[in-house]
Amino acid sequence: MRAVTWHGKHDIRVDTVPDPKIVNPHDIIIKTTATAICGSDLHLYDGMIPTMVPGDIMGHEFMGEVVEVGPEVANLKVGDRVVNPFTIACGQCHHCKSSFYSACENSNPSDKAPMMEALYGYAGSGLFGYSHMMGGYAGGQAEYVRIPFGNVGPIKIPAGLDDEQVLFLSDIFPTAYQAAENCNIQKGDTIAVWGLGPVGQLCVKSCFLLGAERVIAIDHRTKRLEMAKASGADVISFEEVRVNEALTEMTGGRGPDHCIDCVGLEAHGWAADNVLDFVKTTLKLSFDRPHVLREAIVACKPGGTLSIPGVYGGLLDKVPFGAAFGKGLTFKMGQTNMHKYLAPLLERILKGEIDPSFIISHRLSLEDAPSGFKNFHDHQDEWTKVVLRPQ
Repeated sequence: MRAVTWHGKHDIRVDTVPDPKIVNPHDIIIKTTATAICGSDLHLYDGMIPTMVPGDIMGHEFMGEVVEVGPEVANLKVGDRVVNPFTIACGQCHHCKSSFYSACENSNPSDKAPMMEALYGYAGSGLFGYSHMMGGYAGGQAEYVRIPFGNVGPIKIPAGLDDEQVLFLSDIFPTAYQAAENCNIQKGDTIAVWGLGPVGQLCVKSCFLLGAERVIAIDHRTKRLEMAKASGADVISFEEVRVNEALTEMTGGRGPDHCIDCVGLEAHGWAADNVLDFVKTTLKLSFDRPHVLREAIVACKPGGTLSIPGVYGGLLDKVPFGAAFGKGLTFKMGQTNMHKYLAPLLERILKGEIDPSFIISHRLSLEDAPSGFKNFHDHQDEWTKVVLRPQ
């Protein structure tokens, strides 16, 4: 089969690789009908995430048609159309039974888990197409994919919905929704959202779905700001104003009730700490550029929540933790507990409350993935979301 593979920093190829096979009785194989390039894939593209190996198959946002079913999978059959969550969970361990699927104790293989334990002090769930410390699983930017625990993860899609309406149930819609839900939004709340990539755009929508009175969206790319404004948000360009001063003025001196960091470890900009972060990461003295995290801590009102769906990878420098302590902020973050959101968010799509496909800007064949990665990386204003069609 053909698959998108990683070969190093900024080196993405489409190779012919062996077809996947049923390995365990709970596996299924799907024929991929749609897959996407995620913003977090760009961290792999930039070489920011360790333990990638040349030839690894990329991609964790995907869906398709079931073509083979292991003997212990009773809820799916050949021909079913499914969306698959990017996290891999067994459904039986302590964390899964607590709906904390992203910390599944059984999906990160024993020969891979020690790498994550050494870096983070625990071994989380396996992820599709996202490094060997997170399980080393082949990703979904391929013609076919093996899905472990097929009786737990994939959700069947009813007739009448096209792929693009439901594809983002695989990651970014639940990720955005969990980030908004983490804020415990109350009537009248104002939420500030940093970063208007695909997750940020869906986060704006999710905040309104959950009852926010006002959302203030922060970025510097014109089209992304326009997209957020079309969703009902007030917008700030960080290249035109000082963000914290603008947020203070827009909230009557109080600050946003809650803040959401949809940027993560690769924050860009020309503030003094941005430049220092860039120098330190270039010299390998640090791994993350947490400018947005710092800014959100200072901006958030006392007693507020800082929700962090943006990916961080290492040790953070010069985080104003004294301000967070003094304000009594609540931090909520982490990989999305995908499995708890698939059914309720599918229901919202079915009811017409949201159509996540509004974020798609480009549709390419699987063979065009290398150019898709480059353009998504280099032209993020025009390339808001890329969908790949393998078949």
